[in-house]
Amino acid sequence: MKNIKSYFMFSREHRSGIFLLLLLIILFQVAWYLYDFSPKVSKPSEKELQWLSIQNEIDSLKQVGLNKKYEIKPFNPNFITDYKGSVLGMSVEEIDRLHKFREQDKYVNSAKEFQQVTKVSNELLDKISPHFKFPDWVTNKKASNYKEYSSDNFNYKKFPEKKSIITKDINLATKEEIMEVYGVGEKISDIILQEKEKFGAFASIEQLQFVWGVSPEAYEDIQKRFFVGPNPSIKKIDINNLSIKELSKFPYFDYNLARQIVIYRSANDEIKNIEDLTKIKGMPDEKIRIIALYLEF
Repeated sequence: MKNIKSYFMFSREHRSGIFLLLLLIILFQVAWYLYDFSPKVSKPSEKELQWLSIQNEIDSLKQVGLNKKYEIKPFNPNFITDYKGSVLGMSVEEIDRLHKFREQDKYVNSAKEFQQVTKVSNELLDKISPHFKFPDWVTNKKASNYKEYSSDNFNYKKFPEKKSIITKDINLATKEEIMEVYGVGEKISDIILQEKEKFGAFASIEQLQFVWGVSPEAYEDIQKRFFVGPNPSIKKIDINNLSIKELSKFPYFDYNLARQIVIYRSANDEIKNIEDLTKIKGMPDEKIRIIALYLEF
């Protein structure tokens, strides 16, 4: 008993140390409950809140995109790309057969011919053929212009031999001649002629690719049928002397671009060549060579 009691006997210094330790423990506990030691999160700035809002919108759009099924819109099966073919469910071999057929400058003009060329299954044909859209001259053709015959248990259509194409100056072409272009109807033909009137004449056949409604396929056919003859009667503009208002009347310039032209002209005395055009802010690079043909430097 005496030995046990000796463990609880402390000197004055020991008692002071124990008291101080207890005091520190109590103070630490009080501080722990009263003070928030969690890391402080700064309030997001207005710019950060805007980015968060945009990101939430992007995420929601992504989710909509994931949930949305691919919608097949009307299309001309002659111009199916590798990507579109794969989305439609065609195999690589089926797409390649169509491309090799088109390389011969031939076209399919019905769902049946499409199947004969690509060898797609009846199931896939039934799925995608309702969305085929052929030019009006194909869908409205008279049966008397075609002759059918049977071979290897398939019915094929024999088409009249193609007439040799005689190229012509696009600036002298009539509406009816322009309508002979594959994929160009009456409306697009009118737009092409109206576009020509804006410039006085086309300065380059490349201009046709920028005309509204002219598809890449139509532009390809235009290049085979037409050219721009020498010395077309184009309306040239004096780029170094016209005002902003006058420059903005040119079809390829708007007010902002005309303003940038005048600013560059004022800072550099004058515009001398195509290279100077490339230095003007907002100048459409893909049209610079065409624009230069209409300018007087």
